Amino acid sequence: MAASLRLGRQGYLFGLRLFDVKKCPRTPRSCRDQLRQLFLSPGVFGVAPLKVQMPALSPTMEEGNIVKWLKKEGEVVAAGDALCEIETDKAVVTMESNDDGILAKILMEEGSRSVRLGTLIALMVEEGQDWKQVDIPPPEAATPAAAPPAPASAAPPPAVPGATQPAQSAHSGQLRLSPAARHILDTHGLDPQLAKPTGPRGLITKEDALNLLNMAGTIKPVAPLATPVPPPAPTTAKPPPSAPAPPTGRPMYPPLSVPGKPGAPGTYTEIPASNVRRVIAQRLTQSKTTIPHAYSSVDCDLGAVMKLRKQLAKEEIKVSVNDFIIKAAAVTLKELPEVNVTWSEEGPKPLDSIHISIAVATDRGLITPIIRDAANKGIQEIAASAKALAQKARAGKLLPEEYQGGSFSVSNLGMFGISGFSAVINPPQACILAVGGSRAELRPSPEPEGSVLCTQQLMTVTLSSDGRLVDDELASRFLERFRANLERPQRMQLA
Repeated sequence: MAASLRLGRQGYLFGLRLFDVKKCPRTPRSCRDQLRQLFLSPGVFGVAPLKVQMPALSPTMEEGNIVKWLKKEGEVVAAGDALCEIETDKAVVTMESNDDGILAKILMEEGSRSVRLGTLIALMVEEGQDWKQVDIPPPEAATPAAAPPAPASAAPPPAVPGATQPAQSAHSGQLRLSPAARHILDTHGLDPQLAKPTGPRGLITKEDALNLLNMAGTIKPVAPLATPVPPPAPTTAKPPPSAPAPPTGRPMYPPLSVPGKPGAPGTYTEIPASNVRRVIAQRLTQSKTTIPHAYSSVDCDLGAVMKLRKQLAKEEIKVSVNDFIIKAAAVTLKELPEVNVTWSEEGPKPLDSIHISIAVATDRGLITPIIRDAANKGIQEIAASAKALAQKARAGKLLPEEYQGGSFSVSNLGMFGISGFSAVINPPQACILAVGGSRAELRPSPEPEGSVLCTQQLMTVTLSSDGRLVDDELASRFLERFRANLERPQRMQLA
């Protein structure tokens, strides 16, 4: 009975129209109250839920992964409480509740991947309601894309004997194949239309392609229809062929290359890309295809920086060479504000603030947290900020405002033994400074006599700049100022 009466409040109103309360042996009011109690009972009708959907936690986020639920079903939730941890295209962000109530049902369990924005992930009910009676809405059915009309003269493809044809809705619209599945189907000449997709959103996986390959191997192929062969034309007698020329040390024709046999399927493991890796791929492709990169390099002497670090270490102040590099880049941008720009649709756009993005390698990929107003901070403050941001980045706990809005990037691979490299610009920024490791070299002494050789600790830095905004002359002036600031670190404190 309860299943037949799950009509909600509309069912209650409909029941009032069908039920003539005037003919009720009791008073009309008592009949109406009993009918209302029947139709609106939580045991008969589900409690109306408060929907919790996948939010947009970053400007470039299109989907997210559910990492961990911080609340359990039946727990009381207040507005602002942490509900779950979501992996975005940048970091793992804590999602907070917008409503007060009780977490009634978790629809997307921990480990759910590629959850699109707006997807229903949980249900809540108001306090005082029975959360176990929450009304779970039916899943939204995806509308299949209409297949393009086939030409009138085209004949249907021949069916493979013994093969089960997949449902028409599985291949409506454009086919989606994984790289491994595409390789297997192309290698063996199989029609992807015959594969039955089992992946998410109709994706044909490697296992689907292998199933089709195994099924096709047990089926005897149908021989093509033989076409009539015209009778041979009468030929005249030809003279016998002349003897071939004697072989020489060099062949007359190069040998034909014989294609190798394709590798056996299943010899490699397909690793799905994370949200962070997909966004990195998109942004790097966008950068290299839309920004004209120009590169300039210079060697910097780290002797003064090393000496100052030793003095600070005696006072138990720990700073790294990279902290001095960040400070030198910020001070140089302050001296040359025409480099602190970005490209917009209207053209160059000057930036008022100097926010340095530092590249940090994590298990999920590269991320660039920001040291804000770096030109106005001291070396010790920059060192503390860089250390804290790097720890949060590796733990996936960065907030959106901690990695969005940088104006200039610094990428340092010197700790990995890299002497020099060129980095890809992080759009919409105009420049990125690639820093290599230090090395000892013999150079003429800078003293007036100049004939004495001395050992210098040199470091190569390469500036990748947007040619639309920073020309070669401006890039050279930037590197010249940067080297002067780094080789005289006391000067940076006066900037």
